[in-house]
Amino acid sequence: MTKPYYAQTAEELAESLKTSIDKGLSPKEVQRRHNEYGYNELEKKKKKGLFIKFLAQFKSFMIIVLLVAAVISGIIGFLHGEGFTDAIIILAIVILNAIIGVAQESKAERSLEALEKMSSPHCKVIRDGQMSVITSRELVPGDLVVLETGDSVPADIRLTGAINLKIQEAALTGESVPEEKFTHPIDDLNSPLGDRDNMVYASGSVSYGRGSGIVTETGMKTEVGKIAFMIQSVPDTQTPLQQRLDKLGKMLGITALAICALLFVIGLLYGKPVVDMFMTAVSLAAAAIPEGLPAVSTIVLAVGVQRLVKKNAIVRTLPSVEALGSTTVICSDKTGTLTQNKMTVVRLYTNGATITTEDALKKESTDREKLIEIAILANDTNLTNDGKTTGDPTETSLVDLGLKFSIDKNKLDNEYPRVKEIPFDSERKLMTTVHRINNDSYIVCTKGGLDELLTCCSTILDNGQVSSLDGKSKESIANENIAMAKSALRVLAMAYKELDHEPNEMAGLEKDLTFIGMVGMIDPPRLEVKDAVDKCRTAGIKPVMITGDHKITAMAIATDSGIMNEGDRAITGSDLMQMSDDELFNQSHDISVYARVAPEDKVRIVKAFQKSGDVVAMTGDGVNDAPALKLANIGCAMGITGTDVAKEASDIVLTDDNFSTIVTAVEEGRRIYDNILKAIQFMLSTNIGEILVLFVAVLANWISPLLPIHILWINLVTDSLPALALSVDPSDPDSMKRKPIDARKGIMTRDFTLRILLQGTMIGLLSLVAYRIGLQSSIEAAQTMTFEVLAISQIMHVFNVRSASHSAFRNMFSNKYLLGAIALVLSIMIALLEVPLFHDLFHLTTLTSTQWIWVVVLSIAPLPIVELVKGIIRLRFKITLAELF
Repeated sequence: MTKPYYAQTAEELAESLKTSIDKGLSPKEVQRRHNEYGYNELEKKKKKGLFIKFLAQFKSFMIIVLLVAAVISGIIGFLHGEGFTDAIIILAIVILNAIIGVAQESKAERSLEALEKMSSPHCKVIRDGQMSVITSRELVPGDLVVLETGDSVPADIRLTGAINLKIQEAALTGESVPEEKFTHPIDDLNSPLGDRDNMVYASGSVSYGRGSGIVTETGMKTEVGKIAFMIQSVPDTQTPLQQRLDKLGKMLGITALAICALLFVIGLLYGKPVVDMFMTAVSLAAAAIPEGLPAVSTIVLAVGVQRLVKKNAIVRTLPSVEALGSTTVICSDKTGTLTQNKMTVVRLYTNGATITTEDALKKESTDREKLIEIAILANDTNLTNDGKTTGDPTETSLVDLGLKFSIDKNKLDNEYPRVKEIPFDSERKLMTTVHRINNDSYIVCTKGGLDELLTCCSTILDNGQVSSLDGKSKESIANENIAMAKSALRVLAMAYKELDHEPNEMAGLEKDLTFIGMVGMIDPPRLEVKDAVDKCRTAGIKPVMITGDHKITAMAIATDSGIMNEGDRAITGSDLMQMSDDELFNQSHDISVYARVAPEDKVRIVKAFQKSGDVVAMTGDGVNDAPALKLANIGCAMGITGTDVAKEASDIVLTDDNFSTIVTAVEEGRRIYDNILKAIQFMLSTNIGEILVLFVAVLANWISPLLPIHILWINLVTDSLPALALSVDPSDPDSMKRKPIDARKGIMTRDFTLRILLQGTMIGLLSLVAYRIGLQSSIEAAQTMTFEVLAISQIMHVFNVRSASHSAFRNMFSNKYLLGAIALVLSIMIALLEVPLFHDLFHLTTLTSTQWIWVVVLSIAPLPIVELVKGIIRLRFKITLAELF
């Protein structure tokens, strides 16, 4: 059995990969391996062509019903010599809906491509004994790669050389602190990924030191590539809105067919001609189905998407933003998402006491300043003139601390030049540097782990005085260290000693040191996270942290940010492995923190929440987040720190990497959903009015009050334009104070359905009154009055649907687009009566002044009627509250 690469010696590795540890591959061998292994790049999911995207817009049941209706209308129009007007109008609205959907998807793709900044990464490689810089995609297995501070790891590499090498692997493992790397073989043949200290993986970066190694895997065979493959196997999921609109479409389609069949039979029983009854039945089907709803819902979403772009969120799939409005659980990665992905010193210990950094800035202390100077001198961070730091995150945090106290590392290094050093290593857990103060004096600066440093110290600096380091002092220091560790802080201690000569030998430098103090650091939560988490809880959303970091660190961040409250649990990946899927399902709502988890664990967690009916949003930036991002109902990737794999798997990309942007998207999602419900209520209530008019006419054996073109015009113009304007209706101020909508419930809840039925009945009865009044003059006048009252009363009714409880006159003029749509529709309705061409096309007649008065009175009636009902409901609610209290 062949040993894995991490278990092989350098010589065995070179033999396995047929390469040289010193000279690398020859150009000829590189070419051969290019042909065998291909380029070192991840396979991207093949993009859909425009035609495929266009066809995908026709999958919903409602669209299919509309297409069938268009075909039938076309056939009927052709047989009766009335042309294809109705069929063309239906097809036009369906095609418009498809074009909008395709345009939005394509626009999102272009935005993402710009976000990726297609600059090819480069790497240093030794081939035929010569070092050169090539694009990373040209690497092949067996190549000898050189790594230095700041480099990205271009492939999976087995190290053959490492000097103080530390690799940042947060994107793959979730660890915020860089991992120290070595070259010795690992004996455990089943060593987990995070413990393979002689391997570095694609997507990592060198934060400290330097090294070299041989490429073992490239492209899709790297650990990153395996995760990318996992993503491709995860099926797409529908958003709640897609599911609800599909259900509504099927319900409306079935209802339309049932009504058509019923009316067809009733008409035949009355002895009416078969063709006439068939046309009437088709007209009624057109009345039952809101033809404009697919276009309205698509445009509502598109408008919401454009609003979100301005708020730093790129939506990759059109309905996805609505799903956020129904989100019940947000599963968030820790590093870089909830935290700043930047180690920061938050506590300092000197003079026997611990103080926060903020308090330390308010109180001057020479001992504290000396502590910071020692920490900065024994430090390899690079500091630019504009204050940017590069290097190991632990060390950069110390330099950043110095800048807060106006201590500049570059100035300090110039004032006290380094003359000697003992680099950090994992066995000593110390780093020591020697600096010249002047020709006759030098200072030794040491930093490292507390336990190791204390063994090197014999004295302690306390309030400017050096005294013996006794057992009591050591105990006090150890207790403060334990307190910091319990707060998930990474602790570094500092010591020094002064010399009157430059040391010739390094031995003995780390003896008889003076202990000065220690600092505690952590990757802190983003400043805005706590407010965002509080807002989520108020909105009925459970925030959950899922991270590869240690449990104690995860709990500290979760508690600080408000994700973990009293009674909540935290478990590790090991705990999770011991739980069955049923146990996880039963306990998932009690767990707020999952630590030390693998990518497959994240997928399992998301599935557990989805099994209980939750709508899950997953946020993250690393490669390890990608499978769960893909599986979640809504995946949110980070645009700045996010990997390409994560972005490809996501539904939304947050361009500012800000957790609070997710909350903004949730609020926008709720506004969109509310406005779509308004549009549905408006369109269905008006359609029920049309159905009632036709149904009563057939039952009473009257001449049809509406012609097919009247019905289609009302559905596509007087319905759709105001409904479309509702898409930009302002959000409800209380939208984030209510619980999410249950994804398991359809759109047509009991209360919502009752409102639609009652309001539709009201409009239908008012239109029938207009028909009977007009019939006293002529059938043409009756049909004209019915058409006008039905259309104009719907326009008035649009104000009613803006709120289920508040008055229509409250903020009546807040939506200028709605006012414009109403003015436009009213103008068109008047033009239909006054312009001869339209007059004849719609088979209308001129009305008398008395008839016009009736039209106006009946058309305005929905406003006072619904206002009266709302007033009664509000009064009953107040009485109920009074009885309760």
